[in-house]
Amino acid sequence: MSVRRSITLALATLTATGLLTACGTSDPATDLAAPKGHKDAGVNIGPDQDRIRGKKVAAAADLVPEAIRKRGTLRIGASADASPPLGFYATDDKTRIGSEIDIATLVADTLGLKPQFEEVSWENLFVGLDSSKFDAVLSNVTVTEERKEKYDFATYRLDNIAFEAKKGSGWTVKEPADVAGKTISVSSGTNQEKILVEWSEENVKAGRKPVDIKYFQKDTDYYLALQSGRIDAHLGPSPTAAYHVATAGQSEIIGQLSGAGGDLQGKIAATTKKDSGLVKAYAAAIDHVVQDGSYGKVLKRWGLSGEAVETSEINPPGLPRTKS
Repeated sequence: MSVRRSITLALATLTATGLLTACGTSDPATDLAAPKGHKDAGVNIGPDQDRIRGKKVAAAADLVPEAIRKRGTLRIGASADASPPLGFYATDDKTRIGSEIDIATLVADTLGLKPQFEEVSWENLFVGLDSSKFDAVLSNVTVTEERKEKYDFATYRLDNIAFEAKKGSGWTVKEPADVAGKTISVSSGTNQEKILVEWSEENVKAGRKPVDIKYFQKDTDYYLALQSGRIDAHLGPSPTAAYHVATAGQSEIIGQLSGAGGDLQGKIAATTKKDSGLVKAYAAAIDHVVQDGSYGKVLKRWGLSGEAVETSEINPPGLPRTKS
């Protein structure tokens, strides 16, 4: 299936099952993804985004290498996956929208450069950096110790995961004991699966019931399982959960934790080839948009205010290497 069609089909499925409604006129510029019956709220998923823009800041722009300043463009790699609210296609099925696009645009504006996006598969983001095809990747890349050997990072968002439950569950999750004996779904092969399995094992060692783990690879499948009561909660990326809560209106986030687990706060960062000379410029641009409020407006627009950073860090401690 085309990745351009996947988000459209997912929204169509939610509409058909009564979880989501599209509000507004037939003009795609006014399309909203919003809870059913709510015409005054929601997320604009039309092609006319009225994107928040920034202005050139000389102090940050002067940090950009001369060759890129002369070129006048910032070549940005982005994942082609449909992953709302981070990056996905609008209702016209061709305009790329999302929080990552908005933040990358702010960074380019602040550096006095024209953003030039190219969507590629996940692995080709790093190939593009290695070959200097891309000056930057802003596509939900987590800082890891292994990646720091080849790339430089300027952080711009926290990397969190979240437990999502049916609205009104009256349940909160802060530690392994809170999920003992619960039925919780997760996507296989993810970091959140690793954490959930570790929590379940910890419960067993402590004499508590294990977690009954269910696996769903498609968002629409876990949405339906949650509403039907077949699962108590789903553990997934915090941005995805926040988007679903805002657009479907039938669930709530009952717990949030670092995507790195309990010992380290994971962080998402603008990524560039090591020693490209750009990382200080990115950090300066991010710090500026944080301070002038435009960054906060972007995160609020996409329901990600809880993942805001106060300042951009260059190459902070990253997720540790996986033990072989």
